[in-house]
Amino acid sequence: MFKFDETSLYGKDAMDKALKSYSSTSKGLQAIAAETSDYAKKSFEANVSHFQTLMGVKSFESVIELQTSYAKAALEGYMTEMSKLGEMYSDLAKEAYKPAEQAVAAATEVVKSKVEKASTAASVAA
Repeated sequence: MFKFDETSLYGKDAMDKALKSYSSTSKGLQAIAAETSDYAKKSFEANVSHFQTLMGVKSFESVIELQTSYAKAALEGYMTEMSKLGEMYSDLAKEAYKPAEQAVAAATEVVKSKVEKASTAASVAA
């Protein structure tokens, strides 16, 4: 049977879980933004340094060699960073989902116990 007195408890619990989810999401997004900003800064500094090095090179072969090694290092750094950001987004999704997962588990238990009580009462009545 539904009790109106319990509704405020369910609402408060749902609000607490939503706030936890928002808080963890906010922290995760801040960490991702900081990581992205840090990578952009490092990448810009590497680009400037590489350009300065290229300006001092005298032969075309040296330019090709420097550019090839730079492109390889830049691509490896980019792939590493994207992998790291992918893991951060995955962790963020898992953390944001935890409160909802707990709420579903609790609701499932409540429904399960109500069904068991109803089936027990029905079998006693029969």
